[in-house]
Amino acid sequence: MRRSFALLAVAVLAGCASVGEGPSASSVTVPSTFVYAPPVESRATLAVLLPNEDPAFQSLLTAVETQAPDLQVALARVDAARAALRAAGTARAPNIGVEGNASYARSSENAVTNLPPGFTIDPTNSNFSTGINASWDLDLFGRLRASQRAASLRLDAADADARAVRLALVTDIARAVVDYRTAQAKLRIVEDDLADAASLVKLTDTRARAGIAPGLDLVRAQSLEAAARSQRGPAEAELAAALGRLVTLTARDGASVAAAFEFPASDDLAGLPAVGLPSALLRQRPDIVAAEYRLGAANSEIAAVAAARFPQISINAALGLAALALGDLFNADSLTASLGGSVAAPLLDFGRVEAQIDARQADAKEAFALYRRAVFTGIGEAESALGSLQANRNRLAALETQLGIERDSVALSTARYRMGLSDFLGVIDAQRQLNAARQAVVETAASAKRSQIEVYRSFGG
Repeated sequence: MRRSFALLAVAVLAGCASVGEGPSASSVTVPSTFVYAPPVESRATLAVLLPNEDPAFQSLLTAVETQAPDLQVALARVDAARAALRAAGTARAPNIGVEGNASYARSSENAVTNLPPGFTIDPTNSNFSTGINASWDLDLFGRLRASQRAASLRLDAADADARAVRLALVTDIARAVVDYRTAQAKLRIVEDDLADAASLVKLTDTRARAGIAPGLDLVRAQSLEAAARSQRGPAEAELAAALGRLVTLTARDGASVAAAFEFPASDDLAGLPAVGLPSALLRQRPDIVAAEYRLGAANSEIAAVAAARFPQISINAALGLAALALGDLFNADSLTASLGGSVAAPLLDFGRVEAQIDARQADAKEAFALYRRAVFTGIGEAESALGSLQANRNRLAALETQLGIERDSVALSTARYRMGLSDFLGVIDAQRQLNAARQAVVETAASAKRSQIEVYRSFGG
């Protein structure tokens, strides 16, 4: 007997051996500053980087909360995580149940032998019982508490995932709106190019009929007009692609999406807001926040599994009624009651708990690696977005200067051609340069707006 108690004590002490904590989010070192941070930051918030002044964006944004399929999926996962947390919480509460039994049995009189003379038995037997049973795991070593803590952190992670999905939807809609507006601007440029080409066709035709210009000038003007007309197809394709993306993102029909763009929008770029330090990014980006919560949950699950090494102590109680006849069931003499406790501890599990602990520790290492990857992915995307925005703004300023020069060049070369001071090749070349500059300005302005949106997304909105 003493040896059995000694073995039990050794097993309990072995269960009390500590388990090393998993990796911590605080061990990740982040850069102190951004290389491409704006030199002078304003007090404006990141929200100014979205096309908030565009009525189409505001109209389509209302569909995000109510109709966007991706967000509905994320919110359903939040509900599932919330249910898991409730289940983990109820596991710590007493478990109370009620039961009732009724049975009737008849035995064979012929199966009973060797009875004394005149002795008979009742072959029927009835049994009735009802009662309340209760059990409660005291959780002295924190197994259930650790499981509940892990479930709570996973709910927080699911909520952060939903915020990440909403952020992605908002920025995807913003980019698609920019693409749609850009395609509209390109179509307007096509119309301007066609109008300019038509003027040149009319001019060269008049001069050719008058015999003061060769017929080749008319052919060149007509070629310029055909080239301008050919740009309508790609712009219309871009318009359709943007419309399709918005239909997918908002779950609205194409007609209502197109109707949202009936009113024009401003083409101005937003001012640069304050972006903060890289360390602030860890609290702003929902994907990084979700990864940190999952890391915490993985560490809590290590503690929950490790608690299986310790004794599990429970209290059990029962209160009921039992009788052989239904009429006697509610008599005072039918009362039954019990109260007790139980202790269960592992003795020889042949490494089962250790294997589970090793598995949870491996999960924690993976969660830490995913968290670290999320951190540097976020910092890298922020650096890229800031650098791209700066480069696009600089290029746009240069192109707008060039556009003014190209307009002057077209006016000057056309005037010289009218006066017979230069040939038509100079006019054609100047007009082509102007057309290209118009397209470049629109494309670069769109790239700058996309960079603004990417800065908003990369910093968590």
